Amino acid sequence: MKDPKYKRILLKLSGESLSTDTEVIDPTILGQYAEEIRRVHDLGVEVAIVIGGGNIFRGASAAKAGIDRVQGDYMGMLATVINGMAVQASLEKQGLYTRMMTAIKVEAVCEPFIRRRAMRHLEKGRIVIFGAGTGNPYFTTDSTASLRAIEIEADVVLKGTRVDGVYTADPEKDPKATRYTHLSFAEAIGKGLKIMDTTAFTLCQENKVPIIVFDMNKTGNLAALVSGEDVGTLIS
Repeated sequence: MKDPKYKRILLKLSGESLSTDTEVIDPTILGQYAEEIRRVHDLGVEVAIVIGGGNIFRGASAAKAGIDRVQGDYMGMLATVINGMAVQASLEKQGLYTRMMTAIKVEAVCEPFIRRRAMRHLEKGRIVIFGAGTGNPYFTTDSTASLRAIEIEADVVLKGTRVDGVYTADPEKDPKATRYTHLSFAEAIGKGLKIMDTTAFTLCQENKVPIIVFDMNKTGNLAALVSGEDVGTLIS
């Protein structure tokens, strides 16, 4: 078997990807994602994960509930910790060793984020899950993914979605939409593509970390991607 193309990856998942119409965190989806991640780990790839909290609470929507935006963002950070713990439990069920690290202290359930310790965990073959965003309000988990990827010297940010890349239009609404195989950061920002926020794009652009947007729900896609197959849309 050939060596994987990427040695260390940062996998970004949305909180909404874990939910269904009947479950806030669906155990079937959790199990599927854990299996996909295990396959990649078995290839010798070091894996770090950032997951959003939108299935539980979204800080940007706090104002509609009469909640101060900053308070709402901290609530959203705690939601990412809940999702991270769920992913952690599912990965450990697969027999994988994990560590969860957070930007705000929740010492009863996880470690505080320390860059050198995170990198050491990865070197030892542990899957590291980063929770609580950057620890600061007004920053999304997309920005967190870019920041953590840079800090741990990841080779690539892999953004798992429910479509197989970036399209000229919403493929669920426009049958004529076509998939981009490659975009520059300038094109992604200039076209106003909403895959990730501008801060996340800019961080990766300035630090030369590519982003690949791909369909996380297709079995085998993640392993195929890290093995160098043409999967998803590359932004570099």
